[in-house]
Amino acid sequence: MREKGGVLLNHIRAPWRPLATIALAAVCAAAAPSQADDATPPGVPEYALDMSWPKLPLPNQWALGWVDGIYVDARDHVWILHSPDLLQGWLTGAATDPPGARCCVPAPPVIEFDAQGQVLRAWGGPGKGYDWPSAEHGIYVDYKGNVWIAGNQTRTGADGSPPDGMVLKFSPDGEFLLQIGGRGPSKGSLDPTQLSGAAAVAVDPEHNEVYVADGYGNHRVIVFDADTGKFKRQWGAYGKPPTDEKMPPYDPKAPPSSQFSLVHCVRISNDGLVYVCDRRNNRLQVFKRDGTFVAEHFYEKATKVSGSVGNVSFWPDATQSLMAINDPSNFQTVIVRRATGEELSRFGHYGTYAGEYHRNHQVEFDSRGNLYTSEDYRVQRFKIVNGVQPKSP
Repeated sequence: MREKGGVLLNHIRAPWRPLATIALAAVCAAAAPSQADDATPPGVPEYALDMSWPKLPLPNQWALGWVDGIYVDARDHVWILHSPDLLQGWLTGAATDPPGARCCVPAPPVIEFDAQGQVLRAWGGPGKGYDWPSAEHGIYVDYKGNVWIAGNQTRTGADGSPPDGMVLKFSPDGEFLLQIGGRGPSKGSLDPTQLSGAAAVAVDPEHNEVYVADGYGNHRVIVFDADTGKFKRQWGAYGKPPTDEKMPPYDPKAPPSSQFSLVHCVRISNDGLVYVCDRRNNRLQVFKRDGTFVAEHFYEKATKVSGSVGNVSFWPDATQSLMAINDPSNFQTVIVRRATGEELSRFGHYGTYAGEYHRNHQVEFDSRGNLYTSEDYRVQRFKIVNGVQPKSP
């Protein structure tokens, strides 16, 4: 979580970052193929940095802030959501009046790239008829091509910015379509009208429902009609009613928590299972669409810093046989078998150079199995280097 203009919470952050990170590490040498901690099982992809994506420099002297949302749509277009207001002043000299430097200008919050890395569209920010988030977080493109975003600020910022209690739906060109919730604090994890620090959304095309990971302030998954915003249902950990009961700090030696700690992702598989990232509890819980609990899987259970299960993305074969999990505290990507939750491989390490991870927040597959990461000030693409390819769905 982050409070704009205030205290930084939940993430360990360095007090200074080199300007080179804003250039998305374009000048760094290509990374060697990534190596998993152990021998990679047959049929599991291995990755190395793809220096050809995105195309640099970005247009209009743009600089990226914290990129807390990334999604690959059905055309392999990559959509990102970042926070322009969180760029330091020394990075936005060209945006002052008169300009104080030749570079840089905060990029619009929403940017669409094509598969080759060219910018296609960019838009976003406050407008008439809706509440733009104080701290942008999470992006999703639904089966109709509409773009959903959320915000994760849960209290009034030091600059007076309000808490984020909503998710927003736009057309691909940025036309406002729907708001669920509104600015302001949580009304509790049982309230069906107000969100609190929503981290992510996913839309189920079969029932035209939007699932919200309402998890920086509240402790639930909540479901609405994707066109009207009408409340449908909600649940907490293990499919039980959500609760705001005060819980002790995470302890890897204690029994698993009966409450979600930080609901950081929600994804719906082709076979109708709902995957929920409980980030600070280091677990992935699986449900049916109605909230019936199916299974849970723990990853790096001893992790205490910021949690080990940040988001999931499904391998693009017929059965979505693999998943990629972003592990933000250990600065790694984890490849697991979807049917069992078994960890198959992991790669990555901390750093600000190209191919390293710098507060890796999300990871996403495209249709060819490439992986995209969102981080502070940059996005990266990793390509398969061992010949493994997804079979066509």
